[in-house]
Amino acid sequence: MKRLFLLVELLLLCGYAEGQSFKSSDSEVVFFSSAPLEDIRATNVEGSGLFNAETGAIAFVIPIKGFQFRKSLMQQHFNENYLESGKYPQATFEGRLRDYNLQSDGPQQVLAEGRMTIHGVTRNIRIKGQLTKLGNYIDMHSKFWIKVADYDIDIPRVVFYNIAEEVEVTVMFRFQEF
Repeated sequence: MKRLFLLVELLLLCGYAEGQSFKSSDSEVVFFSSAPLEDIRATNVEGSGLFNAETGAIAFVIPIKGFQFRKSLMQQHFNENYLESGKYPQATFEGRLRDYNLQSDGPQQVLAEGRMTIHGVTRNIRIKGQLTKLGNYIDMHSKFWIKVADYDIDIPRVVFYNIAEEVEVTVMFRFQEF
């Protein structure tokens, strides 16, 4: 219910009431931390997104508890100690997509500019990505790095060699018109 409310709120903030609008029908968000003692990977397929093709407005909501780890203890530490998912249940992005042409076939390089909120901290960001129009669908893909300190995520010294200071984030969303 909270996720639906936030999506509706983002929809209104981004001006989705008019124009050619798309919602995500499929998503995958993966983060990867490579550190001297251990590599950590988690996958989340519960993300939601909206995209207005006329204005370029775009919004994503990722439920933090949706990340699945290989080891249950990693997942517990991630939710309780690092991302504090009870206090900060979602990561969000809202902004605009630049440099795209939905009349063009094939993959195109695009730029998303906006505000990302993780762990209760909001930062302005620019992310390069790829957009591909496939019939009635639009696929968006991006890979970027996040510094955990930028979002006030504390890494205790005792696990400093297990968790990287920067994590690689890969996002893939498939949108369909609604």
